Amino acid sequence: MSDNTPAASAADDDFDLDPVEIRVLATMIEKSYVTPDNYPMSVNAVMTGCNQLTGREPVMSLDESDVRDAIARLIERKLVAQRDSASARVPKYEHLIRLRHSLPPAEQAVLATLMLRGPQTAGEIRQRCERMHAFADIPAVEAVLDHLSEKYPPMVEALPRAPGTKETRFAHLLEGRAAFESLAEAVAQGAPASGGSGGRGRVAELEDEVRRLREELEALRGEFAEFRSQFD
Repeated sequence: MSDNTPAASAADDDFDLDPVEIRVLATMIEKSYVTPDNYPMSVNAVMTGCNQLTGREPVMSLDESDVRDAIARLIERKLVAQRDSASARVPKYEHLIRLRHSLPPAEQAVLATLMLRGPQTAGEIRQRCERMHAFADIPAVEAVLDHLSEKYPPMVEALPRAPGTKETRFAHLLEGRAAFESLAEAVAQGAPASGGSGGRGRVAELEDEVRRLREELEALRGEFAEFRSQFD
């Protein structure tokens, strides 16, 4: 008989992470590229990254216990590990997605973007993950999406096109097949898929640029908060 523990289910059959685990894991992936000098991350830094007001959909307001509990569960699933350092005043943590699921940087960037911002088109993914990985063109993103969808278990899948739309959006599967099917059904019935914005023009590009600048400011604030906490 197969092992029915959550960790075994996620590794051998299907993913079933909860929304807080998804946010924590995706934040670690993102920050490992965006702020490598402050990685691995303390609980406080992870919490700050999870609660960013930009580059997150939905916006969350997690407290320290939420983040600690999620990290503990992710450690049990072997998706996160504690990284001890003689110079660190507080415990630091790192994600293990690269080792656990053999994901190179491009695939990590795409997956993290979907986990942080919800369903998106290949073009939106390309714009939004460029601070983690710069794709030459949209077909390069589509190739990564194809590979993620072919993994076992699959990590990404295309959603049905919503009525009146021309572009396909993609969603991650780390919350489980049931959650994805529920989302797909809602989209097919005309409900908007979060994370996308329909047709994109110059205004949308400028909005994304403003978001990126705000993300950098949020990252700097998080770094300062972590630095200050070392002297509390």
